[in-house]
Amino acid sequence: MLAVCVAIVMVFVLVLALSIDARWGEPRPVVHPVVLMGRYLQACGDVITARPPALAFVGGALAWLAGVLVVGALTFALQAQILRQVTHLVLNPGLDKAAIAMLWVVLMGWLLKCMLSWRMLHDEVGAVETALQQSVEAGRARLAWLVSRNTALLSESEVRESAIESLAENLNDSVVAPVFWFVLFGLPGAAIYRFANTADAMWGYRGMHRGQHWEWAGKWAARADDVLSWLPARLTAGLLALVARGLPVGALRWEAAKTPSPNSGWPMAAMALALGVSLRKPGVYTLNAAGRPAEAADTASARKYASKAVFALVLWATTAIFLIALTLFPGISQ
Repeated sequence: MLAVCVAIVMVFVLVLALSIDARWGEPRPVVHPVVLMGRYLQACGDVITARPPALAFVGGALAWLAGVLVVGALTFALQAQILRQVTHLVLNPGLDKAAIAMLWVVLMGWLLKCMLSWRMLHDEVGAVETALQQSVEAGRARLAWLVSRNTALLSESEVRESAIESLAENLNDSVVAPVFWFVLFGLPGAAIYRFANTADAMWGYRGMHRGQHWEWAGKWAARADDVLSWLPARLTAGLLALVARGLPVGALRWEAAKTPSPNSGWPMAAMALALGVSLRKPGVYTLNAAGRPAEAADTASARKYASKAVFALVLWATTAIFLIALTLFPGISQ
């Protein structure tokens, strides 16, 4: 019984997090935990990038590990407190205990929401397409909010392709991967992944970036993100293949291998094949080269595929949470 109740709470937290995201989007920066992570990473980055290569690498690894320990410890303590409240409620029901437990669960749902971001991603990709309808220049300017690449010389088709690529890649980074690690390890799993992904976004550059040298300072963060994103990226591709009613596995694997990243190619290749379009990063890769140029309708289709993938993710996560709870705690599930 207790294992089932815990599983119900975890599923409720996940659904609550996505509901908060759908209704209110991102919280204000002053109370956003990821903003605090970013400030810590920025402060550490200013110090470690000024060091020689060996010290920069060690400093980057130690700063990353320290951040993970703090984030993991805080979220583990919070989750343990919440599960204690739920246990007390199950063993000794009462309105006062129910009210207290619900407040803790709502807090956990809000924190999980902060570790994922679906509404903003969905809306920003749509905003790029809306801007493109005004002019290519407007589309380029709006795309610059979404991607780190130089957008000044992109054609209309390239702007659209970049937005669709970003949707597919960040579907993994901002939704699937946090949920995946939440399913396995609860709130600490999602929070640690969000810290690692934020560190990669801020530190994971080759050579110079904005006046700082990241080749060695950001190497640990980049590799750690590769490891933590490996399974979720392939799960994202699988979810997109599912909602597209099947994709050729061989072609998906072939296309995914074309990108420098070991992970981002999977969701992007899946989206390219699902839409039947070619997605390109000039001078770097072309996914589904036989596909047609992306059109306005493809942006709408990409958003629909991604939305369906999120729904499928929730169904997968719900099933996995119950299976894990009943498997790990069979003795207290009766």
